[in-house]
Amino acid sequence: MNRLDDITAFVKVAELGSYTRAAEALDLSRTRVSRQVMALEEALGARLIQRTTRRLHLTEAGERYLARAQGILLALEEAAAEVSSGTCTVSGRLRINGPMSFGTRYLAPQVARFMQAHPGLDIRLDLNDRRVDLLEEGYDLAIRIGSLPDSSLIAKRLTRCQLVFCASPEYLAQHGTPARIEDLSQHRCLRYRSGQNSGHWYVGKQTLAVSGPLESNNGDMLTQAAEAGLGIAQQPSFLLPESIASGRLVPILLKAPPTLLEIHALYPARRHLPAKVARFIDILADAWGDPPSWETEMGLSPVAQQ
Repeated sequence: MNRLDDITAFVKVAELGSYTRAAEALDLSRTRVSRQVMALEEALGARLIQRTTRRLHLTEAGERYLARAQGILLALEEAAAEVSSGTCTVSGRLRINGPMSFGTRYLAPQVARFMQAHPGLDIRLDLNDRRVDLLEEGYDLAIRIGSLPDSSLIAKRLTRCQLVFCASPEYLAQHGTPARIEDLSQHRCLRYRSGQNSGHWYVGKQTLAVSGPLESNNGDMLTQAAEAGLGIAQQPSFLLPESIASGRLVPILLKAPPTLLEIHALYPARRHLPAKVARFIDILADAWGDPPSWETEMGLSPVAQQ
């Protein structure tokens, strides 16, 4: 068995504090990871991890070995990055996380394109709307939309999207088209819930209290509800090109101050960025454009795009 694999397994178990979580991060079985750690301990002639029924603890030898092992793995990763950055070959495993609705529309096609260009790649793409911990869960890269919390991660801006007010023609015919932002307080508003106060919408730097019959943590669901005439939605522009092109939704209040959400690539800080990560980020920035391709398709005015 490869001793480097054993060291990697030990480091991951120590960092995550769990054999199960380490196995998930390494895409191995828990039994395999446990055997790798035991093989390392046998080769070293020392117990590295003290196992109990509830949790595990590093022994004194384990603490000393972990510090050295982490440095060795980082040095090997940086050496590989230096070499690969000067070649045309991109290979190995790339773990990516992104938001669900945006990911299915705009991230997944670029993953497929990247894999076609680099058949030696093995990619794991996870789409969900929770804020994953890149370091703890073993991701190389994450795509984030909106404000970023303070962290040790590196953020590279890729593009942005605009929040657009929209409603169905039927709803507007029945309830009237709001002429001012303040008029929204008199309408049925379909609200997105993301852990923040869904009873407020943001218009530029202004906060507006709104109410309505529906809130959801999924943007696609709100788009369908708006198409069904249930109310007005404030949606990110990437969800709307097809609905607006077909006439199922109509953008409104386009002269209001735009609310923009920045789209970033996040990745762990390191001396040398792996070539597979750097090149994938470049592909995303080039494919999406700035202003983004989906807003160009919708014909948003230059004023709204500023």
